[in-house]
Amino acid sequence: MVTKASPHSSRQRPRFRLVLAAGTAASALAMTGAIVPQAQAQPQERALAPSQTQARAAAAKDDKGGKKVLTVAVSQSVDSLSPFLASRLISTSVHRLAYDYLTNYDAKDGRTVPGLATKWEASPDKLTWTFTIRDDSTWSDGKQATAEDAAWTFNKMMSDENAANGSFTANFKKVTATDARTLVIELKQPQATMTALDVPIVPRHVWEKVGDFSKFNNDKQFPIVGNGPFVITDFKVDQYVKLKPNKDFWRGAPKFDELVFKYYKDGDAAVAALQKGEVSFVQGLTPAQAAALKSARNIAVNDAPGRRFFALATNPGARSKDGKKFGSGHKALLDPAVRKALFHATDRKTIVEKVYQGHAVEGEGYIPPRFAAYFWKPEAGQRTDYDPAKAARLLDEAGYKKNGSGKRAGKDGKALNFRILCHATDPNDKAIGKYLQEWWGELGIGLKVECLDNVSDPWLAGDYDLAFDGWSVNPDPDFVLSIHTCAALPATPKDTGATDNFICDKQYDELYAKQAAEYDPAKRAELVKQMESRLYDTGYMNVLAYPNAVEAYRTDQIKSITTMPEAAGNIYGQDGYWSWWSAEPVSADGSSSDSGSSTGVVIGIGAAVVLAAALGLFVAMRRRSTAEDRE
Repeated sequence: MVTKASPHSSRQRPRFRLVLAAGTAASALAMTGAIVPQAQAQPQERALAPSQTQARAAAAKDDKGGKKVLTVAVSQSVDSLSPFLASRLISTSVHRLAYDYLTNYDAKDGRTVPGLATKWEASPDKLTWTFTIRDDSTWSDGKQATAEDAAWTFNKMMSDENAANGSFTANFKKVTATDARTLVIELKQPQATMTALDVPIVPRHVWEKVGDFSKFNNDKQFPIVGNGPFVITDFKVDQYVKLKPNKDFWRGAPKFDELVFKYYKDGDAAVAALQKGEVSFVQGLTPAQAAALKSARNIAVNDAPGRRFFALATNPGARSKDGKKFGSGHKALLDPAVRKALFHATDRKTIVEKVYQGHAVEGEGYIPPRFAAYFWKPEAGQRTDYDPAKAARLLDEAGYKKNGSGKRAGKDGKALNFRILCHATDPNDKAIGKYLQEWWGELGIGLKVECLDNVSDPWLAGDYDLAFDGWSVNPDPDFVLSIHTCAALPATPKDTGATDNFICDKQYDELYAKQAAEYDPAKRAELVKQMESRLYDTGYMNVLAYPNAVEAYRTDQIKSITTMPEAAGNIYGQDGYWSWWSAEPVSADGSSSDSGSSTGVVIGIGAAVVLAAALGLFVAMRRRSTAEDRE
């Protein structure tokens, strides 16, 4: 139900997620090799380059019945099929396909559009919201979807801590279904995210039979009952999740006969599978992989401005709401001067140029430039620029001077050595970790790069000093802002909170409360920027880059597919179900309605970001995850 984010597979987080949107000028598509929009109904799709042979088209078919199968290679393994337990981007992406939400985001520009609700209106005081539920949505077991299902979902989140999914319902006073078509939500105070409640609505007749929500993974009863465009039919841990089209979906059934998300721990293996035609789509490409695929026959590379930020996060001292401290975070990082010194000794420009090789933009504020309305950058005198000499002075002044061996040591004589959590499946983490070892080593600081398949356990336990962090940002930034509030801390050290890395700052919280209740888009955007400024000044996080969405697909298997936003957008991890719902298979003879080069490359970051910044962002809009959400 939410979505976190590193570009590949990443740290896990609690519950519901979402993803992104922003617009750019269509003229950017005039670039050589750009994928050209196909003239058709909303949401507009992009036609992919034509197939040159029939062999690969046949590879997309099932061995038994000649089914058209769309296989998506992913670098994250599904952690849970329960919308109330899932914390990874892949899991919440699957839930977007299996369940409908009250509202959706338009694929073209990210504005709010109808979902399970056909319309909505607020009372004059904005404290009562009435949603009209559509009458043409049915659960995959044939029962009608009603306002009662939505009311039950929200009430369960409000009353059961094991189903509580973050900031969306925290301000809800009462939720009722006055009849089958009418949902009424009463608020304690105004809430700016009411048209962007990223919560999968679940069928009451199925879920009210569940006992302990903390243990029910919903992975033993296939097909799983839902009302989205797809139905989950099978799942194997660390292997795959399979879905079939919901033939009765109100917007229309998907065109492929089956959708499979197949887990690859090794990115090179996924790329090799794409080249062989064993999978249709691969996401999270490295620069080297993207470069190799751009010249490959029947493969198109999509390189578009991303919705993610990639950051260096410090452990500010893990704590819970009951005031107890826990974890093994290094005490030196409680000193703002030490944190700032580390950031001054981190060269963001080199990371973008050498690690991402231009497939990213240098990091500044918390919200990526793709979301122009909320994008903020520090003032000249506020910036933490790369300045090793200043970093050395800060450490000296903080009492961490070099000893005879050239190592920084505190007053206790102990050398200054840190640990950093790294995602084992992410080559960027490893590459940046080596740079940090070099840069910080010159300062006299030791760094151990701990690359793990699952960083969640030590992260949630506070057993880390620093970590590579990242989130997928949504059209409405409320969720990624909420994970740094005091309210997001775990109730006790044994509990799991919605917090990102245990930040709790009174001034930040006050600004968060103001923006959450502000309906005026311009005023709210200004409050969000003030929050970003405050978060920057506390020095707990350093946004290193805004990575591109770099992905590739077989043009002899996929004839056309929707990107989001329409101009220079991503395919994987969208806010909504547009890509996989819209994907059209190549016909049996391998033909395509398009003509031209067999390789299509969507516009790169440079031109796209300039165009994206020129366009506004629709204010639309929630709990935590891992890399491609922490995905």
